[in-house]
Amino acid sequence: MEKFRAYRIDEQDGKIAAGFQDLSIDDLTPGNVVVKVSHSTINFKDALAATGAGKILRRYPLNGGIDLAGTVISSEDLAFEPGTEVLVNGCGLSETVDGGYSEYARLDSNSLVPIPDGLTAVETMQIGTAGYTAALAIHRMEQNNQRPENGPIVVTGATGGVGSIAIDMLNARGYEVAALTGKENEAEYLREIGARNILNRGQLDLGKRPMEKAQWAGAIDNLGGDYLTWLTRTMDYGGNIASIGLAASPALNTTVLPFILRAVCLLGINSVDTPRETRLAVWKRIAGDLRPRHLDRIGHTTIPFEDLPGAFQAYIDGTVTGRVVVQIGS
Repeated sequence: MEKFRAYRIDEQDGKIAAGFQDLSIDDLTPGNVVVKVSHSTINFKDALAATGAGKILRRYPLNGGIDLAGTVISSEDLAFEPGTEVLVNGCGLSETVDGGYSEYARLDSNSLVPIPDGLTAVETMQIGTAGYTAALAIHRMEQNNQRPENGPIVVTGATGGVGSIAIDMLNARGYEVAALTGKENEAEYLREIGARNILNRGQLDLGKRPMEKAQWAGAIDNLGGDYLTWLTRTMDYGGNIASIGLAASPALNTTVLPFILRAVCLLGINSVDTPRETRLAVWKRIAGDLRPRHLDRIGHTTIPFEDLPGAFQAYIDGTVTGRVVVQIGS
């Protein structure tokens, strides 16, 4: 096979150096399946890795991109014949193995998910790790007795990829959704995708007492820090908080009182290391009862591969709304 293009991240003198390189299959991390990549995505985690704003890679160099979709071209696993359309999210992409910012990827077949019936490669990347994380959070919450009749769900970091798709999915499931955002100008967008109420982050009273007035039956939190503390204080009896991000802070300063007096449950959501059985079940739900209804609104932006380097800073600045798909192949 001839050389192909990849966006590769390296470390030189303690600083991140990233850019396009020409590679061969033998340059890639080991795997038993080779995939021709058609699409990838940009996530906050990708921006942290590519800019050096956060330490994501555990080895260097690696191709960036924690998501990919494409077609199997060769396989040592009979379960994935050439021509099979597949997706991968998490599973060590751009952390321990080469990621999706490459025209070809060599992967362990255990990380591959056949693209579910009813979804295209583009749609799986409009969803990507962000949508998968939102679905996994809802899946875990519902395993823990979350129901629409329990009361409203609040989603923090609402205009981001996880937040946007979580709002869409929750609304489709019949939940009343409140969106917490710092972007007042995006209120119309949030209502369009399913938010019933909009909360302005800048005007929020986070409270000081160990427990404040109960407001929520559940939450999906992208922020961490003081906002996650506020969620523990304002959760109703038996409420589930799915913790999926730390855009504000990794710290959590709270007390045990909400957990023992209101039976609040804090659920940690790890989209990278999900057991395969659960991963397949969640993607099946994404193609079924959790299928987003506003993907064209949430994931309306597609950029060509060559424009990738210029797209990361907006994620660091927190100015991105919805999802961005990267077209890797022709």
